[in-house]
Amino acid sequence: MKILYILLFFLQLAQSDSLLAKKGSKIAHILCDEKRLETLSFTDKTDIKNKISQSNICQKLTDSELNALIAFINTKQNPQDLPASIIVPEDAKCQICGMYVSKFPKWTTMIEKSSGKKLYFDGVKDMMKYYHSHRNEKFDLIFVNDFYTLKPIDAKKAFFVSGSNVYGPMGKELIAFKAKKDAKTFLKDHRGKKILTFDEISPKDLY
Repeated sequence: MKILYILLFFLQLAQSDSLLAKKGSKIAHILCDEKRLETLSFTDKTDIKNKISQSNICQKLTDSELNALIAFINTKQNPQDLPASIIVPEDAKCQICGMYVSKFPKWTTMIEKSSGKKLYFDGVKDMMKYYHSHRNEKFDLIFVNDFYTLKPIDAKKAFFVSGSNVYGPMGKELIAFKAKKDAKTFLKDHRGKKILTFDEISPKDLY
């Protein structure tokens, strides 16, 4: 019985941290310069607090707002929070081409809105088409699969090879990698044209 109480305690704690991180996501969007926030590197929670407090990246935050922002940043930077795989409902269709995404697990990408709604795509290219045409919306999470490991990675930290001779379900595709060295190897082996970061991908790279 004691073990059960301990498990329940940690489950409640995890749920509390998740809610705090969601609040922090909203604070980052409303009260901070998100692009500058993403460029900062942190070693631990104290480092996060010091750098946020000493910079002008965010408006003046209360202690509770700062704690929520720290929880959000910590969640984004902790690789253990990444799912083992992108689980796609069988009836989920790509938001751009209408194909059933579950048929192409290797190429699956996902966007999660701040509302919690999840959108699935059969490749990076279609996902980026949706992203660029909905820039006014708030997206909490964007996942793509690393081409070599097939494990989900944060799309905003990934490296993408364009123009290679490897094709996806919809033809020419942007190939994602967690490590830049892997992207460079793939570029050389598969006649890629260039390596792009998430923010460097423009609409002209999608057609």
